[in-house]
Amino acid sequence: MTSFAPDSIVLNRKLPLWYQVSQSLRASILGRSPQEPLRLPTEEQLAGHYGVSVLTMRQALKELEDEGLISRHRRRGTFIEPSAQRGSPVRLLGSVDAIVAQQSGMTTELLDQGSTPVSGELAEYFPDLTEVATYHRLRGDERTGEPTNHARNYVRPELAERIDRDDLLRWPMTKVLRDVVGVAIGRITDTVEARIADPETARLLQVPLLSPILHYTGVTHDESGRVLDVAVIHYRGDRFSFTVTLDAP
Repeated sequence: MTSFAPDSIVLNRKLPLWYQVSQSLRASILGRSPQEPLRLPTEEQLAGHYGVSVLTMRQALKELEDEGLISRHRRRGTFIEPSAQRGSPVRLLGSVDAIVAQQSGMTTELLDQGSTPVSGELAEYFPDLTEVATYHRLRGDERTGEPTNHARNYVRPELAERIDRDDLLRWPMTKVLRDVVGVAIGRITDTVEARIADPETARLLQVPLLSPILHYTGVTHDESGRVLDVAVIHYRGDRFSFTVTLDAP
């Protein structure tokens, strides 16, 4: 039987290995296409794929099993739950894959794309540019079709030339930039604040005007500190939560 092929990951030895592996596999599962197999490789095969011990792999799989994304059956193997929905909040421990997992696993509609002048707040992030590429996407629940968030990305033009529309319909921008375009991401700075829905957001997310929403700004930098992408996302306040866990050294 053919097994699901998860993405690869470059591990950061400063973070828990099981956590990085679980978030990378989680992002792969949530972003898979319907045609891909549900069966996962064996623990030993997955451990070899990620370059970790079987014990570490087992801990990562338990995290996904507890969340309901996979089920494990003695002598039969481990399988992706086809109807699994995102349950507990993603714990952000400094992993890019945690950001990818938070944004994966939804239907995506590309509302428009184009370019916009660098002015106002954007000038803070792109001081060397006069114009950036823009993408506006609406994401929804795969099961119900209910809209959950809409996102605008502002991307450096030279990177936008290498972005394919089909990739944007399948993957979050973070994953497209890292794994498709091939840029080395140095860090992502996240800001989440409570706001009220403006007329556009209320219409797109199908909520009453002035409803509470989560306003997320994610700024992606390369290894030299240059800004690659600014993501501005409006989440339905009744559908999302964010948890940040700080581990003591």
